[in-house]
Amino acid sequence: MNRGLTNSETGDTIRQLELIFDSTHDGIIAVDREERITLFNRAAEEIIRCRASDSIGRRIRDVVPSTRLPVVLATGKAELNWKHALDHTSIITTRIPMVDDAGDTVGAFAVFRDVTHVVELAEEVTNLREMRIMWEAIFNSTQDAISVVDANGIQVSVNPAYTRVTGFPEDGVIGQPCTVDIAEGESIHLRVLSTKKPITGVRLKVGPHGKEVIVDAAPIVVNGEVRGSVAVIKDLSEILRLTSELRRAQQLIRKLEARYEFEDLVGKEPVFQHAMEKARVAATVPATVLLQGESGTGKELLAHAIHNASDRYAAKFVRVNCASLSEGVLESELFGYEDGAFTGARKGGKIGLFEEAHGGTIFLDEIGLMGLSTQAKLLRVLQEGEVRRVGGTTTTPIDVRVVAATNVDLLQAMQEGQFREDLYYRLNVIPVEIPALREHRADIPLLASHFIKRINQEYGRAVSGIAPQAMSRLMSYSWPGNARELENVLRQAIINMGVYEAIIGENHLPALPRDREPSGLGAGPGCADPEEPGIAPLREVLSEREARHIARALELCGGNRTHTAERLGISVRSLQYKIREHGLGRN
Repeated sequence: MNRGLTNSETGDTIRQLELIFDSTHDGIIAVDREERITLFNRAAEEIIRCRASDSIGRRIRDVVPSTRLPVVLATGKAELNWKHALDHTSIITTRIPMVDDAGDTVGAFAVFRDVTHVVELAEEVTNLREMRIMWEAIFNSTQDAISVVDANGIQVSVNPAYTRVTGFPEDGVIGQPCTVDIAEGESIHLRVLSTKKPITGVRLKVGPHGKEVIVDAAPIVVNGEVRGSVAVIKDLSEILRLTSELRRAQQLIRKLEARYEFEDLVGKEPVFQHAMEKARVAATVPATVLLQGESGTGKELLAHAIHNASDRYAAKFVRVNCASLSEGVLESELFGYEDGAFTGARKGGKIGLFEEAHGGTIFLDEIGLMGLSTQAKLLRVLQEGEVRRVGGTTTTPIDVRVVAATNVDLLQAMQEGQFREDLYYRLNVIPVEIPALREHRADIPLLASHFIKRINQEYGRAVSGIAPQAMSRLMSYSWPGNARELENVLRQAIINMGVYEAIIGENHLPALPRDREPSGLGAGPGCADPEEPGIAPLREVLSEREARHIARALELCGGNRTHTAERLGISVRSLQYKIREHGLGRN
């Protein structure tokens, strides 16, 4: 026979039930047959936003006006998983009548949960699932091999690229020690697991064929504990192949790309336009073109434009700076050489730039500084349309358009025996004289605007113009360096500007050689007024003295540059540079 519960036991049971009700995350509200609240747990307090002490004993409609518990009391029918809107949230609730042994409804209770929390949990699960799908897609699609091991160094995951790089199938390594794929070297996974630090750039050989790879690995840390290691394996042979291709591409771009067109040559003055029209005509015929002009006038840009406007625009454009290479190197570069032609020659020989430019254009810059021996071979190429490699006995026919450029007075060089007369007339089929910037000063604002747009793009700036005082200084300067010097001055000015300044002021311009003010000396006894240009910069004085000395030496040597160079103790090439620098060649 069951004995009845004592009062003490009954109290303990009630307290246990209350503890259970308050521990659940679901809200629970119970009412008696009079619709008065008899149970209101802690979760219900949070969801309904009403304290239990203020709710117990009150009618349910006074606490939750929209409740349907009175309906359940009246009908005796349960309502399962109903969505119910409260003032501040929505809930999912189940309402059940409480029936005594006689079958009479003595009360009802509701169990409910905040839908917001349920939705958040569902979204979190969905997000986790989507993130897993995304990471699996990345893991499987990357071209680098990936290997993952657990804390014991056992392979747990590899991607498809792993099989391609190592030659091991997935089922051949999963569950195996991380050393299973190593042909030569030490396991990077084991080093990471022991040191608990990432390791990069380790070269190994992996797989049955001993493929050489580079491995980066890092520990997988969860809650401060190392749970495994992940390694990214790069095929070294592929890296070397891509590097080689990139190097070849860079060489082609450097040698073969003609980037400029006539639209990039800015100027509206008649003297400038005359030169451009002559160059446009030259582009329509395959004849040799000789571009003459001072340094910085844009001879190379014009050579690009002629090529791009010609019917050879889709073929190669090869640029050669004749002044940057020694005589022997220039010859081998232009015409190529055979195997064993000289000490250090590449095995198998090398193709020359004329052969490389076959079907296209070769631009011979600074041709006035080419040695007489190379000039003779160049003349033969122009006359015969064929090249003979250094050390070779056979010739190779070529079809190349030649555009030559010089800032040397070739007529003067011919008189001095430094340039072949027959080569000069072979090159001077279509002469184009590019005017110095001082000869078309009215184009300076147009050129400046063009350069500012280009510099803005390179520097990420928004400079919109030049102040009148600054433009006045630019217009009054002689520009011995021509358009190139103008661009450099504008670059310096923009660098001197504040990030938010938009107009180049006079204070932004660098000191130009011919308009520098005396500085740092102050006024005083024996000193000129600081407002007067009494003391010129030392570099300018030395430059002027050098120019006068060279001019005097040329005069004494009857204009013969070879004799002048010997008397001055410098090379003919150095003398030619200084003559151009000081503007003596056109006197």
